[in-house]
Amino acid sequence: MLSRSFYRRPSVEVAPDLLGRTLVRVLQDGARLSARIVEVEAYREDDPASHSYRGRTARTEVMFGPPGRLYVYFTYGMHFCMNVVTGDDGEGSAVLLRAAEPLEGLERMALHRGLADPRLLCAGPGRLCQALAVGRAQNGVDLVGGGELRIERGVPVPADEVAAGPRVGITVATERPWRFVVAGSSFLSRGPARRRPRGPTRPPTDSPRP
Repeated sequence: MLSRSFYRRPSVEVAPDLLGRTLVRVLQDGARLSARIVEVEAYREDDPASHSYRGRTARTEVMFGPPGRLYVYFTYGMHFCMNVVTGDDGEGSAVLLRAAEPLEGLERMALHRGLADPRLLCAGPGRLCQALAVGRAQNGVDLVGGGELRIERGVPVPADEVAAGPRVGITVATERPWRFVVAGSSFLSRGPARRRPRGPTRPPTDSPRP
């Protein structure tokens, strides 16, 4: 699993580093579902588009807690969305998991979603939660504890294969290119973002050592 220190960084650093990681959900009957993260969005406390912008509430309490926990919220009266809490305790920052490429348990995901097309099982934050049976009960789950939900190392995506652009469906802070995707992935929630400018490369944090 990824360590606590991996998440104890600004959301805009953690977000692209989550691409290529493996999101794992273990159901009550022991079935393992997993998917490769291909699309994320970063949010932080000074961001008008963030739930934490107006301070702590009963809804956002988990978002201000220790990094490495899952913040789950209900939206539009019909969908759950899940976020990875980042930064220091009390910071109010998180990364929304927007889309993933299914790897294991596709039959169970299809049953949860009511469709079989692998490209649509986890292509969107609401779809991802539904496919992995994530709801209000998973709010606050510790991703580092090795329990029902966790994020494993997977294969980090090199910087030159990451694209960035505006976040989806927001009307404020639209100038911030904090949506990060695996360029060329067929499992995104919608069209590709822009490729990130080439520059000095560095190994992703918490990447396997040679």
